[in-house]
Amino acid sequence: MLSGYRFMWIVVMFDLPVVEKVERKAATDFRNSLLDMGFEMSQFSVYMRFCSSQGQVDTYCIQVEKSLPKGGKVNILQFTDKQYERIITFRGKAKQPRNKSPDQYDLF
Repeated sequence: MLSGYRFMWIVVMFDLPVVEKVERKAATDFRNSLLDMGFEMSQFSVYMRFCSSQGQVDTYCIQVEKSLPKGGKVNILQFTDKQYERIITFRGKAKQPRNKSPDQYDLF
């Protein structure tokens, strides 16, 4: 049985130094590695990805850790699909409709 408590979301939030050219390149490389792993940009330094299990979340956490640049701060959040359903989003002052979970065919 498919359960919103089994499916997970992983969110990577980061604040990386970008003063020097080498720092900007490292930050860009990190963002590109997240995109290559299937993350989508939610905000400029916030990327998220749907996962079908806690095991998949653990795998992506390891991959993110391997691609970390020097310096800066990176946080990885994990939460269930049921918790994700409760996110409230605004664009300006306009409240946006609730996020729809991916269809099952998107999982595989």
